[in-house]
Amino acid sequence: MRLGDSLISLLAGACLSLAAQAQTVTAPAGQFKGTGEGTLHVFRGIAYAQPPLGQLRWKPPQPLPRSTQVRDATQFGPACIQPVATTANLYSPATPLPMSEDCLTLNIWAPAQARGAPVFVWIHGGSLWTGSGRESLYDGTRLAEHGILVVTINYRLGALGYLAHPQLSAESPQGVSGNYGLLDQIEALKWMKSNIAAFGGDPSNVTIAGESAGGLSVLYLMTSPPARGLFAKAVAESSYMISMPSLKEARHGMPSGEGSGTALATALHASGIADLRMMDAQKLNNAAALAGFGPWGIVDGQILTEQMVSAFDHGNQARVPLLAGFNSGEARSLRVLVAPVPASAADYEKAIRDRYADLADEFLHLYPSSQMQDSVLATTRDALYGWTAQRVVMRQAALGVPAYLYLFDHGYPAMDQADLHGFHASELPYVFGTFDRTPPLWPKIPADAQERALSDAMIDYWSSFARSAQPRSAHAQSWTPYGSDGTYLHFAQTPELAQHLMPGMYDLNEAVVCRRMAQGDLAWNWNAGLAAPKLPAKSAQCK
Repeated sequence: MRLGDSLISLLAGACLSLAAQAQTVTAPAGQFKGTGEGTLHVFRGIAYAQPPLGQLRWKPPQPLPRSTQVRDATQFGPACIQPVATTANLYSPATPLPMSEDCLTLNIWAPAQARGAPVFVWIHGGSLWTGSGRESLYDGTRLAEHGILVVTINYRLGALGYLAHPQLSAESPQGVSGNYGLLDQIEALKWMKSNIAAFGGDPSNVTIAGESAGGLSVLYLMTSPPARGLFAKAVAESSYMISMPSLKEARHGMPSGEGSGTALATALHASGIADLRMMDAQKLNNAAALAGFGPWGIVDGQILTEQMVSAFDHGNQARVPLLAGFNSGEARSLRVLVAPVPASAADYEKAIRDRYADLADEFLHLYPSSQMQDSVLATTRDALYGWTAQRVVMRQAALGVPAYLYLFDHGYPAMDQADLHGFHASELPYVFGTFDRTPPLWPKIPADAQERALSDAMIDYWSSFARSAQPRSAHAQSWTPYGSDGTYLHFAQTPELAQHLMPGMYDLNEAVVCRRMAQGDLAWNWNAGLAAPKLPAKSAQCK
């Protein structure tokens, strides 16, 4: 071998050795060995808390002791226990996710040379019943290639994550129960505050982000005192500011959290928490879903201190920059939430007038009988997602922090042929750049220049917001904050600035929620339009 060849071989070996060292990170929590993938270092399945097993079931997550051995972080951890689906739907993965109660893990995609990079923490959706940070739709590669660390997390789901019960409250030093899945999310953020710098991230520049139940979780975190200071920005995609159960009292048309837990134990023929802790976790969550248990954040005075609506009204939410929005066809893939279309326009109008009283004319102007199918879909979309997005952006802007509103109104041939234009979660492959990672029944996205350009712009906006609280793109329209002109970004074929989103939509839903809150015994969620209860009379506190 010539001297030059020998030198080249030595240098190549040294580079390979350095690359191997770079994939092993030493953090306060221990050493973790990940993988090198292109320009990224990827760490999968890192445990951030003690697994909630056996007698730890329905207890707050506990920090793990520092490991003295190098932990393998090359494989995803299992998803948290969730009901087994009996039929496939649009969101079903190609193969069932492996599941375990030992599931409190996170995954990190980090630029190889990152030092003090922004951190983007993704909280998966799934109605607080299903999902996982390991889903291929959430692969963090494309976002991380834009200079940010991407972290996806698991958290306890269903009855395992959100059960409240008098016996659990009695065990707690704070006298509360429920919200365990939310406590998991907070513990993951605490882990990152202590450890993410070792992976190249900036613990003072963390953005929490999520879609659907992940977006709901973002709002919970924004209003949770124990989460304060753990994040600097927030992204809420298709979130919903629904009414929440109180721990010990039936309020706003909902049973108490403890009452729901007691009813579930009775339905499962359990005499108490000891019996429930003896049940197989999978069977328990399956049975809880069949029994109609609702996993929701609970107003307990500690983790969540008031209704989200009230927290944002009182300025008690985290004062952080916010990016929020919703999709034009949210309900097209969630028709289980939509009331059946009446037999005639006359039936539709009569039902609306019976329910909406003095607001019926306003309602029928926005959701006319001449387009009943579209009207019932838009009613549910707006009551859940549209009103929420505009409300939280308005409230953040009123605090003097940057807030950005969007409407994702994009379609492509396979989506529109299936009557799913702008369906719930359809923005996700564009945000993550995962056209090739969508579930099997997802309408196939054409990998052409137009679709790629929209995805490139959204990746730019989201990563730029995580970096500086200013969503910017070198490839598309500048995005200005929400203000008195009602500016929002309309994602259609291309991103375009517009003003005054869906005039009248916010005002109608705000009036309805205010009256229901004032009366005190009515929920506000998907009970809108044809599914709405009779509207209470206008009260002094409602405009």
